[in-house]
Amino acid sequence: MTSLSSSTLTTTGNGLDRSGTSAEGTGSGRPKKSPVLSAVKSVAKHVLLIAAGLLMLYPLLWMAVSSLRPNDLIFRQPGLWLKTLHVQNYSEGWTALAQPFGRYLLNSAIVVIGAIVGNLVSCSLAAYAFARLRFKGRKIWFAIMLLTIMLPVHVVVVPQYILFSQLGWVNTFWPLVLPKFLATDAFFVFLMVQFIRGIPRDLDEAARIDGCGHLKIFWHVILPLMLPALATTAIFTFIWTWNDFFTALIYLTSPDMFTVPVALRSFIDSTGGSNWGAMFAMSIVSLLPVFFAFLFGQKFLIKGISTTGIK
Repeated sequence: MTSLSSSTLTTTGNGLDRSGTSAEGTGSGRPKKSPVLSAVKSVAKHVLLIAAGLLMLYPLLWMAVSSLRPNDLIFRQPGLWLKTLHVQNYSEGWTALAQPFGRYLLNSAIVVIGAIVGNLVSCSLAAYAFARLRFKGRKIWFAIMLLTIMLPVHVVVVPQYILFSQLGWVNTFWPLVLPKFLATDAFFVFLMVQFIRGIPRDLDEAARIDGCGHLKIFWHVILPLMLPALATTAIFTFIWTWNDFFTALIYLTSPDMFTVPVALRSFIDSTGGSNWGAMFAMSIVSLLPVFFAFLFGQKFLIKGISTTGIK
């Protein structure tokens, strides 16, 4: 058995050696790639990627160019070439509505800040409870929370409107901000639960030996380690709330309370007298906060997604 095993091993070893020799021979026999051919392939790949990027960005580029065209030329010149520069659209758009456009930017900023604070506080607390506490029905409540992610928001619009109307909160910012303090965005709760589950429990045990309760463990141990998840939640909440048109349209009735998406809708006139140039100009202005938020938070956004929910 010993000799057979040795023979088998020897044969196998020789086979590997022969295989390795053969592989080297095959590798050495491969034709070398031409540098010119590699350069052509690289240039072609980059040209295709740039063309695809421009194709996807064309609507945004067209809107930016149209914001610098007179109203009567916007739909008559569909290209991106500018023959005249009509920068008056920006000054006209800023003062075209009942209030200066800065008022609508301020209203959106108030709602966004309230929503971010609400989501960070409520979702992190709920996530800690699901990830670290042991209570009766925890798995069932967690499953119900996950089911709410798939629930269309339109299903709860009517009961929510009746509730807020009876409270006298229609035409206020409360219906847009208060639900965020109740951990209604289940996606962010799930995101943070996944992140907390990745934090070693030894840290909790060490803090508990030092006399910390759950609140101190959450505040001094868990929360500082959740920075990527918190940043991801803040950025997504900013973008989604800033662009939220449907909810603001339902609850805000006074022009003084309009947020940016609803104010932009006011530029469109059903009689055909829409000021398209001013609307496109203010649309570009309203995109700037979102652009800078993504630009400065991109690092945290990618890190938070890669280290939390996608496990």
